[in-house]
Formats: sequence, structure tokens, C-alpha cells
Amino acid sequence: MELADQVAIVTGAGRGIGRAIALELASLGADVAAVDLDGSGAEQTAGDVTRTGRRATPIRADITRGDDRRTVVDATLQAHGRIDILVNNAGIYRGALPLELSEEQWDTVMAVNAKAVMFCCQAVLPTMLAAKRGVIVNVASMAGKMATPTSIPYGVSKAAVISLTRSLAAAYAKDGVRVNCVCPGLVDTEMWKQIDREVGVELLGKEPGDYWQERVSTIPLGRAEQPEDVARVVGFLASSKAAYMTGQAINVTGGMITH
Repeated sequence: MELADQVAIVTGAGRGIGRAIALELASLGADVAAVDLDGSGAEQTAGDVTRTGRRATPIRADITRGDDRRTVVDATLQAHGRIDILVNNAGIYRGALPLELSEEQWDTVMAVNAKAVMFCCQAVLPTMLAAKRGVIVNVASMAGKMATPTSIPYGVSKAAVISLTRSLAAAYAKDGVRVNCVCPGLVDTEMWKQIDREVGVELLGKEPGDYWQERVSTIPLGRAEQPEDVARVVGFLASSKAAYMTGQAINVTGGMITH
């Protein structure tokens, strides 16, 4: 039980990668605050964690709002008494060609995928610094390391997460706080169904499912990524086995990118 007696906050925990991360951390011994804009999703994940034998607290929150971020920290401390791990997983996608991109699309994606990550970190850091320990794992994307012509704000937001990870790691390494991020590839989740629809069908004129299958066919390991593939790497980074790692952006892409 590598994370026994530790407490983790996971944002976007209601489904997909976030739910898998919450369950992975619980399997390693952590209690979990499951945070999601969808309260029912948070409740469901918290219930799943509880059934593993760990304690869980569901928290409905809009992480783009300062009051909600403070509520997440306060509710976690009230329920569990400590915060050892923060996983910034919540994220959204908007597909658009460069000349069709709206300011609303840009602002919405950046608010959730980049700004909220920074200020969720800021919300938990005082607790971690007081304890002289803590782990932050941000969920970026391979999109942050490559061109994304059909969704520029998504790629830019994930590049921002990688940069933020490195800066916070450098700022707080001497204080016992490690900050890393993971960069998933083509994960079989509801978000990729959205991408297939918005990019494959609406922008590129393909049949439903064709764009997804074309992209999956380019994965060197020969299969689509599952949420659990990402979650296991997050669990490793949260554990003492990664005690000498900070400021890293780890690819979890089945070999699609190597830099």
C-alpha cells in the first residue's frame, strides 16, 4: 500500500481518466476527494472508491471559480485532515479550424485546461508547504508537444500545463513538493468520441468512427490507450518510487511521440 494514510484530490474524477486515477490511487492505499462539475459523477466515483475499502469524499465544484477551489481544499481538510496529492485532471476540448476559432472557445478551453490547473495548485500548496511534503501530478497531453491545427486552444492549453509543471517543480523542489505531468495519447474516453464527431465528422467530413480508427492505426503499440494506462503512471508518480522525479512531462502514448 504505497500511498497508505495519504489523501488525494482528483479533479475531473467523475468519468474517464479521472475516475481511473481515483481508483488507482485508492488501490495504492490513498483516500480520495473526487471532484467534478457533475455532482452525480463525483458521487459515483466516490462510491467506487469506498467499495475498495478506502475513504472518499465527493465534491461538486467548478474549478474555474475561486470560491469552488477553496471549497475543495476546505472540504478535503475537514473530511480527511490532510492533503498529500493533487491530480489536476479536469479538461475540455473544442474543435475548430484556425480561421473559425472564436474567442469564446479559446477562453473556455484555456480557463479549464490551463488557468484552473495553476490556481488549483495555488489552492493546495500552502497545505503542502506547511507539511513540507506533497505531490502534484498534472494531466497534460501529447497535444502539448505537437501541432494541433484542428484545435489550437487545446494544444496551447496543454503546452501551458507542461510549462507550468516545470516552473512549479523548480519553485518548490527544496520545500519537499514534487510536480510532474503525464501526456496521454489517444485514450478511449468520451472526449475522444467528441473529437471524432467535431473533427472527424464536422471538420473533415469523415464517417463516424473513421477518424478515431485512422488515428489508432498509427499507434506503434497497436491498440487504443485505456484510462487505466494513464492512471498507473499517475500512481507511480504519486508514490515514493518516483521520489527523485520532478518537473517531468511523461509520455503515455503507446509510442506515438518520443520527445
